[in-house]
Amino acid sequence: MTQALHMELDAVQRYNEFADMMETHNSPEVGEWFRKMAVVEGKHATQIMAEMGWTQAPERTIVPAFEGFDAAETPAIDEVHYLMQPWHVLQLALANEQRAERFFAHLASVATVESVRKAALELQQEEREHVELVKAWMLKVPQPDHNWDHDPDPPRYDE
Repeated sequence: MTQALHMELDAVQRYNEFADMMETHNSPEVGEWFRKMAVVEGKHATQIMAEMGWTQAPERTIVPAFEGFDAAETPAIDEVHYLMQPWHVLQLALANEQRAERFFAHLASVATVESVRKAALELQQEEREHVELVKAWMLKVPQPDHNWDHDPDPPRYDE
């Protein structure tokens, strides 16, 4: 559960970083989506702390990556593009929530302590609900055009 807690805390941090990036690139609507996702992940962290009876986060332990990701619910920084739209954010969120659901299912299947197994099953169910929530959100936003990432005035970097 220590790994699960840090996974959620990492997701909060990464989503807030993405929100900052999007706001910097004049995409406040996308930034708002990332902020919403950060709040959701923060609630998971709070839930884990409460269910485990922790008053402070245990020290992070080194564990193998889950499905090639350092943290199951933390997207890679290179998955964000400065011209992305809400639909793209939801694509990232969907993949993260699905991966988190698999993570908690795996944790429940290998847990040897009943309280950990129970908490993992509850979190798996919540992640499943989040998958459905993200899918519902995706129906409310338009899919971007095929050339969504074309910038007629791309940023230039001088060395």
